Amino acid sequence: MAPAGVVVSAMNPSARPDAAARAERVWRLDIEHTTTYRYSTHVRASFNEVRAMPQSSRRQTALETSVTTIPPAPLFRYRDYWGTQVLAFDIAGPHDLLQVRSGALVETRAPADPPRTGWREVDSARGWLPELCAPSLYTAWDDGLGAQARRLRRDDPLASVEAVASWVHDTMTYAPGTTGVGTTALEAWRAGRGVCQDYAHLTLAMVRALGIPARYVSGYLHPHEDARVGDAAAGESHAWVEAWTGDWWGIDPTNAVPAGLRHVVVAQGRDYADVPPVKGIYAGTAEDDLRVDVRITRVA
Repeated sequence: MAPAGVVVSAMNPSARPDAAARAERVWRLDIEHTTTYRYSTHVRASFNEVRAMPQSSRRQTALETSVTTIPPAPLFRYRDYWGTQVLAFDIAGPHDLLQVRSGALVETRAPADPPRTGWREVDSARGWLPELCAPSLYTAWDDGLGAQARRLRRDDPLASVEAVASWVHDTMTYAPGTTGVGTTALEAWRAGRGVCQDYAHLTLAMVRALGIPARYVSGYLHPHEDARVGDAAAGESHAWVEAWTGDWWGIDPTNAVPAGLRHVVVAQGRDYADVPPVKGIYAGTAEDDLRVDVRITRVA
């Protein structure tokens, strides 16, 4: 069956870069993301949410986005509490396959210098960002992890975030398959291994333990920092952290780099529970088999 669905947005003429913008360090990334659920028998219905549309911000511009589904379904768009674009849809008839295909063309720009402010200003920000300072489902900390975070506290919040992210990068071992989507920061810390989601959760727990507001970021990463135009790579969703140090600033503890030209933001929240690319429920007793395919290509 050919894919069907709704094209959510097309090229935005006003988003085309002018000559000054083209003179900056700029990448354009083409992203294809396919999520496929195969069920062991027909399910009667399913109800789903998709978070797969890259954002437009000071650091990136979503030039084109589209989402389609098999079986075809109308898509209803809204923004969630954290500002992420969400597409909701339901399939009312029996089906043994659900596929969500998303595509995007995104222009990314080199990040500006990280914002730097003092501890007094960060303490004030906690008053209007309380949910991003508190422990969440996957980012709770205990006395031991809190004590380790305090040992990494520096003279200013930015330096403290950098110290925490560097410590997480150096302490953890990247090991796919050793953790799951339900692994907490404490469990990852005790195991000493995990994937980008675990690096992000552990960094969030420690930064929040220092009283610095921080949020989980879900998106994509081109794995090659020296990628040339035309270079394509297979991958998957990526996760990193944004901390408030006078403004929001992204840092990737898995790779020990600031969020930059290779990073594409899709969603933000307290932790992974707020940002899964596809989530839903179905009616029936079937078992499901999940496959995710992501391809990201530098096109300019």
